[in-house]
Amino acid sequence: MDLVSILLLALILATVAAFYFVFASFAWGAGYQPAPRRTVETMLRLGEVGPDDRLWDLGAGTGAILFRAARERGAYAVGVEVEPVRVLILRLRRRFGRRADRIEIRWGNLFEQDLAGATVVTLFLWPEAMARLKSVLEHRLAPGTRVVSHWHRMPGWTEVASDRETRVFLYRVPGRASG
Repeated sequence: MDLVSILLLALILATVAAFYFVFASFAWGAGYQPAPRRTVETMLRLGEVGPDDRLWDLGAGTGAILFRAARERGAYAVGVEVEPVRVLILRLRRRFGRRADRIEIRWGNLFEQDLAGATVVTLFLWPEAMARLKSVLEHRLAPGTRVVSHWHRMPGWTEVASDRETRVFLYRVPGRASG
């Protein structure tokens, strides 16, 4: 193989990899868009994330929220991601980064997770996923658990705090109706 053929093959492979990385997430049910650094900072600040927290990042992507929560805030952070290439990236970042003992990566469906013990849940999901997740959170989280969402609001819940500039919304899981 000559140099031009090798470069052409490398370009094709890089294009396919980039296309998969950006667009394959649609096949798994949600588009991929990384959370900007400022947004992540706002999410962690509004959620008052600290070392006593057990944070769950549902739809962890490449871990912007997950790793900052553990490494900068000292929280125990659990990231859930369904897309296998991103899970591999998350696991590699965990293995070779700081605070690996404070980070757990789960490959699976975010709607099927046991969220017992979560004190904070972070979300950057589409409106359809938010609507579907609402009842899951209400049944699996303790009342008062902090839920921090970027861009889309949780339907039917009242914001406790928000940052309009970064479109970050803080909620507390409502109490369960008795009876």
